[in-house]
Amino acid sequence: MNKTIKMLFHADADRNLGLLILRVFLGASLLTHGWAKMFGGLAKHAQFVSSLGMPAPHVMAFLSAFAESFAALFLIVGFLTRPAALMVVVNMLVAICVVHLHDGFSKQEAAWLYLVPALFFVLKGAGYWSVDRTLSR
Repeated sequence: MNKTIKMLFHADADRNLGLLILRVFLGASLLTHGWAKMFGGLAKHAQFVSSLGMPAPHVMAFLSAFAESFAALFLIVGFLTRPAALMVVVNMLVAICVVHLHDGFSKQEAAWLYLVPALFFVLKGAGYWSVDRTLSR
């Protein structure tokens, strides 16, 4: 089989590159939301969380901002990928089931688009090009 055909159709040819691209994109996308909350809008985010009737709004706001900022950074480099991705999954489940419960899928869509790849990384791990792999050697 020539190299072009093999590259196009062989399932494992780009597996780790695909994991890297997805992991970096997921982390970078989340980071745009989390960084603003963590470093400039945490009090405002806590007020929003409080308006939802959630207990300990300052703690919940911090955990949400942490998941969207530092856990996102961990995803980008592939460090503690499974725990970081689990924090994102929990955060997005709260967004879907509490914040946007009655809004319908169009308002939930962004949270689902973060949740599904994060769940994938909880199950699969970071892949070859990651700090996790380097540490596990």
